[in-house]
Amino acid sequence: MDELDQRLLAALVGNSSTSTSQLARRFKVARSTVQARIERLESTGVIAGYTVKLGRALSLKRVRATVLVQLEPRTVAAVIARLRDITEIETVHSTTGRIDLILQLAAETTEDLDQTLDRIVAIPGVRDTESLIHLSTKVDRPT
Repeated sequence: MDELDQRLLAALVGNSSTSTSQLARRFKVARSTVQARIERLESTGVIAGYTVKLGRALSLKRVRATVLVQLEPRTVAAVIARLRDITEIETVHSTTGRIDLILQLAAETTEDLDQTLDRIVAIPGVRDTESLIHLSTKVDRPT
């Protein structure tokens, strides 16, 4: 990746809906150059996809939880592969200590959250979980 690739990536991370024409004007290159670079970054897996980032007002209305997960030995890769299919899971962190994974979840309702937790504990290799439901947000820094 050269400097232009890095600048394109930074711009798309900031706003993935920026048009190729806008990017071309910003970086003073041809639109076809931008398009070719983005296609190459996608085909090589540097760009794995695009997403929608919810605004603060909607994001705060969702039911959030942190889930601490203990796994059976040698099941981390298989469990993480299954967790990727659960759309309510926003992030998965591996850890040291008695907890193997920390999950951050967001669901529309408590019922949706309950169903998500049931799906997590049903995954082969999950030994135990502890759910921490977020009640209010005291400090929220933009990412």
